[in-house]
Amino acid sequence: MYQYYIIQRNNKNCCGFLLFIKNILVLTELCGFLRSEINIMKAIITGATKGIGKAIAVKLAENGYDLAVCARSLTDLEALAAELAYTGVEVFYQVADCSVKTQVYQFCDAVKARFDSIDVLVNNAGTYIPGVLLDEEDDSFEQQQLLNVNAAYYFSKYFGNIMRLQRHGHVFNMCSVASKEIIENAGSYCVTKSALLSLNYVLRQELSKYNVKVTAILPGSTLTSSWEGTTIPPERFVQPEDIASTLYTILNLSSGVNVEEIMIKPLQF
Repeated sequence: MYQYYIIQRNNKNCCGFLLFIKNILVLTELCGFLRSEINIMKAIITGATKGIGKAIAVKLAENGYDLAVCARSLTDLEALAAELAYTGVEVFYQVADCSVKTQVYQFCDAVKARFDSIDVLVNNAGTYIPGVLLDEEDDSFEQQQLLNVNAAYYFSKYFGNIMRLQRHGHVFNMCSVASKEIIENAGSYCVTKSALLSLNYVLRQELSKYNVKVTAILPGSTLTSSWEGTTIPPERFVQPEDIASTLYTILNLSSGVNVEEIMIKPLQF
């Protein structure tokens, strides 16, 4: 009798477990169906594997955005995609040096073929090369111009045209306090970041009539790899996650509102 009870109980447990598995499979299939039916938001982030770009990628992925990201390192891109696997979103990635025009457009074409719409573009790729403008090599200015200005121009023109046709979208340009303030020993950086802010203003004027938003984010000293080796306490910096949270908040404002620009500085620095 006792042996029969154990067998019967085990059978019930087995049936219950099978039913549980069946329900999980049904729910998984249902989630997949719903995901295919719901208009999933799509975001493009350049320079997405480190610092501010990575923080934005994590924030958007955790909130259901499919991502298209680029960077120069395949290893870093693969690591980012693996790190974001828990979110369940699609992470499309491709190696691209944003200072090389042909690679920029190759990435653009690949994203267009992959995504049927584009909701967000984050022009984050950039570089900082310290130096006094009168003393630096010409290459210092030229390299910063390629990444800080030209890349954003190409990306914005390509995806801005798609957003214009869609009549919706949001472009974010990662500028800097150096877009408005002269930073010591950062001559060409200030010049190129000022140019990026001007590009932002032009895009804002040209795209607003098509219901496309354009926002400039101007961070102050932010704790990224460019500050590696500093003795300044981490809490004195703007955190990359602060920038990501700000961007996501702006994305969730009402449809008739556009944040022209926002400057984020450390409280004490």
